[in-house]
Amino acid sequence: MDLKVFELEFAYAHGRPEARADFRVEWDDFVVDEDLGFAPEGVGEHIYLHIQKRGVNTEWLAKQLARFAEVKLVDVGFCGMKDRHAKTTQWFSIYKPKGEVKPWEDLAAFVGDDVAILQVTRGSKKLRRGDHAANRFAIRLRNLTLTPEEMEGRLRLVQALGVPNYFGEQRFGHGRQNLAGAAAWLADMRAINPKSNRSIWMSAMRSFVFNRVLHERILCAAIGDITSMSGPLWGRGHLTGDQAEWELSCLDGLANILNGLEHCGLSQERRKLWLDLAGFEWELDDAGVLLRFTLGAGEYATAVLRELACVTDRSIKSHAGSLDG
Repeated sequence: MDLKVFELEFAYAHGRPEARADFRVEWDDFVVDEDLGFAPEGVGEHIYLHIQKRGVNTEWLAKQLARFAEVKLVDVGFCGMKDRHAKTTQWFSIYKPKGEVKPWEDLAAFVGDDVAILQVTRGSKKLRRGDHAANRFAIRLRNLTLTPEEMEGRLRLVQALGVPNYFGEQRFGHGRQNLAGAAAWLADMRAINPKSNRSIWMSAMRSFVFNRVLHERILCAAIGDITSMSGPLWGRGHLTGDQAEWELSCLDGLANILNGLEHCGLSQERRKLWLDLAGFEWELDDAGVLLRFTLGAGEYATAVLRELACVTDRSIKSHAGSLDG
């Protein structure tokens, strides 16, 4: 399938921003702290590790934890993927009902100094995707092309009205490779190894369908109406609500994709179309702007940034690109 079908130029709620800015120039420019939303019991068959990492991929670290604790990778759990190009804290669980683990202070020698254990405790269940309550962000944008006074207006607009709940572009893979993989697999589900990345591909395609519907909503509805609406996470089942026919009309040309999503084990679900940014704060200074806000599980900071400025990501040296839509 031609990748032109998967256009990622989605509509802005407040118009394309005039400001340009640099993102992730330094490590402290992107800080994410995971909030579990509950306190581990302190007892149970699972070891809970609260870890701070920098420049480290979540899945890679999970593999290293499995090796260090001498368990299978499936026995390691975490609530969500945290960006590699950031300073982040998050929780991991390790199923270890019996036997001892090497001293955790030896982990740094095993994985490097960019990983630090903040707390070790125990819990009764494996941590799974989406089990956490929220992520707290502190993000600095540098080299703004607008004056602080000009930027203030956009910040206040976003604070007051919120932003569309788009899935971030990272969901679709570099060069839309996750969408390409999904399209190939849906075209012939028997031709691709079942141990492939199909779960990632299906999530990416489902996210694209949702973004497409949200894009169309922004083009034809007032923000005040959209804030109370939801959109489809496609799968087996029927669209619900009085807008079902309209939502289906937004997806003209994707019949084969929708049919495939209905037959790969996913069920029809809903996701809210809008992010209310209660608690959104900022500090403007000579270095740019420091943003602080909290998002729920599965919500993307890039959805907030794209409404504030056309942002160039300086952390990707080999393929530096823009997050401006």
